Amino acid sequence: MTLYTRFAAHIDAALDTLVAAGTLPGGLDRRNVTVEPPRDASHGDLASNAAMVLAKPAGTNPRALAEAIAAELGKLDEVDSVSVAGPGFLNMRLTEAAWRDELAAIPAAGGDYGRSTRGNGVTVNIEYVSANPTGPMHMGHCRGAVVGDALATLLEFAGHRVIREYYVNDAGGQVDVLARSAHLRYREALGATIEIPEGLYPGEYLKPIGAELAAEYGDKYVDTPESEWLVLFRTRAVAAMMAMIREDLALLGIHHDIFSSEAELQAAGKPEAAEAELRSRGLVYDGVLEAPKGETPEDWEPVELPLFRSSQFGDDQDRPIKKSNGAWTYFGADLAYHYQKAQTADQLIDIWGADHAGTVKRIVAAVEALTGGKTKFDVKLVQMVRLLRGGEPVKMSKRAGNFVTLADVVREVGKDVVRFTMLTRRADAQMDFDFAKVVEASKDNPVFYVQYAHARIASLKRRAGEAGIAGGTADLALLDAEDLALVKLAAQFPRIVETAATAREPHRVAFYLYDLAAAFHAAWNVGNDRVDRRFLIAEDAELTRARLFLSEGIGQIIRNGLALMGVEAVSEMK
Repeated sequence: MTLYTRFAAHIDAALDTLVAAGTLPGGLDRRNVTVEPPRDASHGDLASNAAMVLAKPAGTNPRALAEAIAAELGKLDEVDSVSVAGPGFLNMRLTEAAWRDELAAIPAAGGDYGRSTRGNGVTVNIEYVSANPTGPMHMGHCRGAVVGDALATLLEFAGHRVIREYYVNDAGGQVDVLARSAHLRYREALGATIEIPEGLYPGEYLKPIGAELAAEYGDKYVDTPESEWLVLFRTRAVAAMMAMIREDLALLGIHHDIFSSEAELQAAGKPEAAEAELRSRGLVYDGVLEAPKGETPEDWEPVELPLFRSSQFGDDQDRPIKKSNGAWTYFGADLAYHYQKAQTADQLIDIWGADHAGTVKRIVAAVEALTGGKTKFDVKLVQMVRLLRGGEPVKMSKRAGNFVTLADVVREVGKDVVRFTMLTRRADAQMDFDFAKVVEASKDNPVFYVQYAHARIASLKRRAGEAGIAGGTADLALLDAEDLALVKLAAQFPRIVETAATAREPHRVAFYLYDLAAAFHAAWNVGNDRVDRRFLIAEDAELTRARLFLSEGIGQIIRNGLALMGVEAVSEMK
């Protein structure tokens, strides 16, 4: 149990005491009671809104309730003082011993420091990437891939069971276009001179597939009708593209638990099952859509289609789940896919590109309807990434056809740089990825700054050993208020994990690590002017051991935080 969870339990116990004394009624909902650092550090070490949250349902004055809670908390050995601010906020100042005990808890927990049971084993299905299997991954896919993967790891660390899923869109018209593009490359491999018409995929990544098909089938499908080779070429091309996508994801350290095929979903009759379920509830009906704005009666032919009543769930109109030719709309297939996912998970999270924002409302409505509101569903939108080199837009890739491949970027700057950088801004905020800046050795580059803090700590341990000062047992009472200021920031890590997991925002971990690294660097730099503030003081082995213990605690938290982001904590900067 870490400091913040321990004090949450202390407040809970204080409330129980007040209930037993008749000061508070029993059965109050305490879920919104929080323990967190006060906004102004001068107010103390910890703050709680307990009295503000509970006073109204308890029918009492919040300040009076806060005074009663403060009296109970003041009895704790860990508490130096408790004050009541404003209408009833509780501010606590802890003893130095409490902070030293928390510092000792960090290496004791090691890689599990910050791990939480808050998720209570609730199963969360996170679908991310899900790029169409028509070519290599580009940097637009990269950001969603990293955000989804980091979120999955974060939720696992916070006590959830997580399913990582990739939805393969292999049933739409785009895979037929892929098959036709592969057929051109097949003919090219057999010696034909080709021109790639508008609408087909021009990337050179299809050449190896064409060569494989040519080696296997010779000229068998050169002049035959499309109906004889389309399915075969589509199957082979999709399989090759998915193998390429898996390889690209592996470069980022990303691996999914499940790859769900849209084609297999439809072949298994899942959309029909979803439609039947919704019809039984009166949520799908046969109707005619209104003519699109600007269309004249001569241009618009009304057709009766099966429509989902998405307007009942906040959408601006009802949506067709089938086309006039009987094929499933993208929404109809997507609806069935989410219905399938809801059978194996308590919560669903989709990571989508911002260009899909217009479809969020309807699919959220569909999941609510299909599950009766029992399955919580959240869609996280991720903005595109603009690639720059020294401030100038990066040229496109000939091999990819019209974009820069993820693989090329990872090979140039490294997995860790890519992953960390993708988490240095909110997912729904625009991002620039400048090849020059992301490898810059400065505090303006968060990737470098955090990695450098960890490398500095590793170097300190090596240098202390060379000076004959080994780590291990340390007298933490030698740490003063300036040292303990670092401990107070370090102790926030478990709380950051919980709040980031609750908000579904892994970028909060990156922000916190930067702040922790900055505080460590600042403390280190003070030693440049003051010998007594150095972490390594050869003439004072005991103080050095204490500060070595402190620095290793900071290093452990950096490792734990970087692990959540899928980033290695390096011991040397190259």
